[in-house]
Amino acid sequence: MSNQQENRVTITINLHREVLKELEYLVALHRQHGAPAQMDSIESLVNYVLVSIADGSRRPGSWERQLLESLGLVADCAEHRVYRDRYGP
Repeated sequence: MSNQQENRVTITINLHREVLKELEYLVALHRQHGAPAQMDSIESLVNYVLVSIADGSRRPGSWERQLLESLGLVADCAEHRVYRDRYGP
């Protein structure tokens, strides 16, 4: 087993049926027409979005941080405005 596989965990999320339908549609469009960050499955799409959120959390000034700001996910504290080179506290 590769180190990358060893570092993976499985989580379960519950989505509204209509949200799942839209994600399936998005993946189908990517498969049919391509995209700059083409996703071939809902799992890869969700993973990409969650990695982007995690990167935005630790990297102020990044495009990912802009995503967090747009979603209102940046904590109101100085600690969350400091660059961190690793995930977690």
